Amino acid sequence: MSSRSTGRMPDRAEGMKEAAASSASARADLTIRAAAPEDADAVWRIIEPVIRAGETYALPGDMSKEAAIAYWFAPARRVFIARAGDELLGTYFLCANQKGGGDHVANAGYVTAEAARGRGIARAMCMDSIERASKLGFLAMQFNFVIATNEGAIRLWQSLGFETVGRLPKAFRHPGAGLIDVLVMYRLL
Repeated sequence: MSSRSTGRMPDRAEGMKEAAASSASARADLTIRAAAPEDADAVWRIIEPVIRAGETYALPGDMSKEAAIAYWFAPARRVFIARAGDELLGTYFLCANQKGGGDHVANAGYVTAEAARGRGIARAMCMDSIERASKLGFLAMQFNFVIATNEGAIRLWQSLGFETVGRLPKAFRHPGAGLIDVLVMYRLL
């Protein structure tokens, strides 16, 4: 029986099982692997439209390809790509959220190719990142700057056990909606 029908909050394991079942079809032919330097151009093709739109990442809309690749592939980050056959469907990075006393908490960023949205790719990448983060010894994962208008992502992160632990009023200058709130989302692994 689903937690939705009982009215109780799902535990992390139950939420992950439900998420895995709902994304099984998307993952059937999906592979996620570490990105290689030769993947940089393909990653750029995925992240460029998101950067240019300026709606979900706090990055300059006119960021150059070189600067964007340097940002995404920063030395402290592990970068992954999701593909089905020869089609690159998404990318994500995984890193420590902070240094020193905060290095047990992971951080990640995800971008799904425009043509692949709505196919469970972001869910598969997030689930993959949670599993990898846990294997790397992280104890939690935190998203520092979730734009409040990114409702699909917020619903997805919540379905995977993330909770909103903070709200930053008018912290993001959205190109269409003006000054909007940003969420800090967190979950134990």
